[in-house]
Amino acid sequence: MGGVVQFSLAPKAETARELCYRISTLCERNKRAAEALAYNSLVLSWPEITRLVREGTGKPRAEPSRANSIARKRRPPMSRQPEPIERQTFAIRELVEEHPPVWNDRNKQVVFAVACPPGSTRQGRLDYTRWGAMPFPAEGLDPAAAIDRMVARPGFYDYAREADLAGGLEWHVNFADPRLFFAYGSRLFAQDEMQAAEHPALGSLREALVASKRPALTVEGGRPTPVLVMGALRHCRVATDRNAAEGRPHGLYGNAFARADPDAVRRATTRIEPPTTTNLIAIAAPAGGVGRYRIDEIEGVLVTAYTAFRAAVLESARAHGSSSSEDDDGLVVVHTGFWGCGAFGGDRVLMTTLQVLAAAMAGVERIVFHTGDSGGNAAIRETRAIFDEGRLGGSVIDVGELIRRIEAIGFAWGTSDGN
Repeated sequence: MGGVVQFSLAPKAETARELCYRISTLCERNKRAAEALAYNSLVLSWPEITRLVREGTGKPRAEPSRANSIARKRRPPMSRQPEPIERQTFAIRELVEEHPPVWNDRNKQVVFAVACPPGSTRQGRLDYTRWGAMPFPAEGLDPAAAIDRMVARPGFYDYAREADLAGGLEWHVNFADPRLFFAYGSRLFAQDEMQAAEHPALGSLREALVASKRPALTVEGGRPTPVLVMGALRHCRVATDRNAAEGRPHGLYGNAFARADPDAVRRATTRIEPPTTTNLIAIAAPAGGVGRYRIDEIEGVLVTAYTAFRAAVLESARAHGSSSSEDDDGLVVVHTGFWGCGAFGGDRVLMTTLQVLAAAMAGVERIVFHTGDSGGNAAIRETRAIFDEGRLGGSVIDVGELIRRIEAIGFAWGTSDGN
């Protein structure tokens, strides 16, 4: 089979999962690769498709060829040393001036014009780290103690600090693609792209990494490589709720953003001056699963979340100038939500459960779940019931046994929400 195969996800087209099934005959060995091709609107030759099927990942459309070569040859080891595989500090002003974000969508341009008019504040530094997968702690985990670290908050990220933990460092999970911020300038406006629009230096960070021919990846060689970004300036907030009076009867989240009138987007965008500072954890969830979750899928999610949260604890201690992640002034709060449960079709209760366990293993003081809609509250209640009923155990158990108990519950993949 020759030529070029193109898949696109138009606003009224099939969802990513439906497209996945439609092209699954082309991807004989790995439907996750098919999902990635469909979801990210890639244009690929047949040799590239067959290579991606073998590797089980999508091809970065905009990466230089050398960067792709590096990504194929490198396989990050399971790190036993708590050090990042990459670290770089950027002066934000120089970063944005040398690598300005590229907005390819008219409504993204509207948001940026409101957020960063000439003369906007661009002081400070941005710390970038990328981490190899870490082994689970040998001492195991007490699930009953883990659930005590979870707090539920209605709605979505508001970036407000936890008032009773004023001395701690707070982090927000970015629901990333395997290619870090790859769609930041596009018409897409799911959680990842929304954060990049409100923190425009994230687009500059991607441009800088690509320009330096470094792998801008949160997954490499099939293994997680979480990215942490400290000090991202939040220049605006974008209201995505449904508000017919303001010209957004369908809201602005997901595919609705690109279809919205630019004036409605302008009214929905509020500049923040001076900008606030956000610390981000960029992790990619698995996509394209079918049927019941397998043990390897559950373990993969737990490794990803644990590595990312442990890295946040270590970076927080480093920022406080402490060699110990247990320093009283280095308490860590992680804000998250239903990671991987939108376009990727993950199960809300499972993904919540695994993030709670990962936070406890990593030494996170508090994990705050932003529940979004009323359905989110139900998922949180169901998660708590699993812990309260002792279905995962009531004392310290080995992580491998814990994963087996989770698999035995029988969580199943859902469907993509099309965003």
